[in-house]
Amino acid sequence: MPASATKALRVAVLADSDTRWKWGALTATRVRPGDTEIHLDGYLLRGRATPTARQLREVGVDADSLREVTAVEFLRAMEGARGEEAYDVLVLALVGGGVQAMLHGLGRVWQDRAERPVVVTGYVGVVYEKLADGLLLRHGADLVLANSRQDADRFRAVYEGVGADASAVTEVALPFLGGARYAGEHDPSAKQGRRPYTVVFAAQPSVPDSRKDRTYLLDRLVRHARLHPEREVLLKLRSKPGEHTTHIEELPYQKLVQRADPPSNFRLVYGHMGEVLDRTDLLVTISSTAALESLHRRIPTVVLTDLGVREALGNHHFVGSGCLASWDQLDAGHRPAPDPEWVARQGVAADGGYETAFDEARERIAALLVRPGGLPPLAPYYTPVTAPGYLPGILARHHLAPDGTPLPGAPAADRAP
Repeated sequence: MPASATKALRVAVLADSDTRWKWGALTATRVRPGDTEIHLDGYLLRGRATPTARQLREVGVDADSLREVTAVEFLRAMEGARGEEAYDVLVLALVGGGVQAMLHGLGRVWQDRAERPVVVTGYVGVVYEKLADGLLLRHGADLVLANSRQDADRFRAVYEGVGADASAVTEVALPFLGGARYAGEHDPSAKQGRRPYTVVFAAQPSVPDSRKDRTYLLDRLVRHARLHPEREVLLKLRSKPGEHTTHIEELPYQKLVQRADPPSNFRLVYGHMGEVLDRTDLLVTISSTAALESLHRRIPTVVLTDLGVREALGNHHFVGSGCLASWDQLDAGHRPAPDPEWVARQGVAADGGYETAFDEARERIAALLVRPGGLPPLAPYYTPVTAPGYLPGILARHHLAPDGTPLPGAPAADRAP
């Protein structure tokens, strides 16, 4: 049901982790057509990475309602959302398998419905692994958002290469880019002694994944703090002990740092990445999406080569960026200069400015909301015919049969009332 001038756009976001809730909720606010008011209902998929209240607060987006659900509970909620409670847009902020399961489940729920929401999905950050697998699991949504021109080209090539419809691919940008442009290390606050030069290492929960490599990175960060006692050196962590993120953190830095004996100008920080970047003079990481946030704000940004430039680390994505460097080079004062063409292709300060980056998505959603006769049935590339040995297992993990219906013997919370 299209939203009118007097009716808020009703949007539902289903997310399975803190970073995906951040992406989904912010995407919902970015893609709404025009100045339409938005009514946002959040659904958190129950699992090991379900975000905590603190992680939800960090996003800075207030949902009108927020509830934790299983996959089947969510599908029943979508089945019951009719009339004035019907949604205009549904954002699936999930891993690829979760998106695929929901597309089949929703297809079953909406099979006899004349109208349904516009279904939107995409990626929360840099796409550097499982490109074909992740993309084909997302195929079937009305919009598959690509965070950059480079990603849009790659996405279309994959879909067209397997004979799938590529028209859903829509170029946007990461929804959480923003913040004040970097004023330089000699900005007034630093120059007048109110803020020291600040180096931030953006840690990742599972990159690298070995104790040896994580200990090495921590030791180098601590060494940098000792070499530059006039600087503030921060280790930016994604989660506090007991919390989980998209990727499991087997060796949290909080434990490793207990043996490091860091100097007084070194400390751990949490919180919103944008607020940390407000005081950052140099951002260092292996392959975190924080690098793109930093580049967008023109903050000097380094992607480390100490452990090699490898697909397993994700830093191969930054080949050609001009940002690759080692700790030895940083300790000696090197500051890399990003390549403008590479940065533009990543959706960072893209041509036309960030303010227009979501125009295509807004226009497409607005057109779909008023499409005569409503929207066609969801049509994922994977079906019991095209992937009989793959699809059933994906759906079963969410207690769904190959036809999208709940499996017998699902957990009590997943059973029909």
